[in-house]
Amino acid sequence: MFYWIYDIPIWQLAVLISGGFVLVYWIGAIFLSPILRRLVRSTAGSNDVVGYILSSFGVFYGLLLGLIAIAAHQNYTDVEEAVAKEAIALSALYQDSKAFPEPFGQNLRWLLRDYTRYVIKYAWPLQQKGVVPQGGRVRVVAFHEKLLSFEPQTSRESIIQAETLRQFNHFFECRRMRLHSITTCIPPIMWYVVGVGALINLVIVWMFDMRLITQFALGGLLSLFLGTMMFLIAAMDNPLRGEVSVTPEAFEDVHRIMMDEAY
Repeated sequence: MFYWIYDIPIWQLAVLISGGFVLVYWIGAIFLSPILRRLVRSTAGSNDVVGYILSSFGVFYGLLLGLIAIAAHQNYTDVEEAVAKEAIALSALYQDSKAFPEPFGQNLRWLLRDYTRYVIKYAWPLQQKGVVPQGGRVRVVAFHEKLLSFEPQTSRESIIQAETLRQFNHFFECRRMRLHSITTCIPPIMWYVVGVGALINLVIVWMFDMRLITQFALGGLLSLFLGTMMFLIAAMDNPLRGEVSVTPEAFEDVHRIMMDEAY
């Protein structure tokens, strides 16, 4: 439901999330802080008690944010690796097609060049919008049917076809991993826990008995950092969406080699 954030330029998203946290904290410091202070004002050394609770809570919440940030980065790395593996498998498949007699091998290479061009020009923009592209499947099926239609005349050609089919199966597996990664993200329940934790953090800080200007400054800095962490996790949460996403550079390199060899 929050996928619209990936349509916003990255710097605007950073300002929106980080600034939003600071704004919420400042509004709470004006209207909620006086009410919350009454809950602890009768306690001797209330600021010390609140500070102890905040430090204890901060340890657990900091660990949670750190683990989720690592998980988001790991998702990003895994998707980047999946894209690289598909591009490498595609390149190996292209090289295997050169062993077929002409013009059959040339037809196979044309189909692979068409698939690579489609992924770069059409599939990637769809992925960045969260749409699973369907045009690549048609091209993959066409290549597979063309490969199966080959009738080997010698044992050498039989080995070449078998090896190319094996490489095709590996390529197809890598492709499925990339398509599955389009919807890879942190589970909503984890976002719920992070949001509740951030709110509790702000509420505890609102309980400190201090001058308003001091609360604006210290609490604002804490809120800014919380917002920045949220921005970092959100920006990397969907590895194939938004500006901070995996690029088709690996496919572009393969396509460049294909075109250089074709002409």
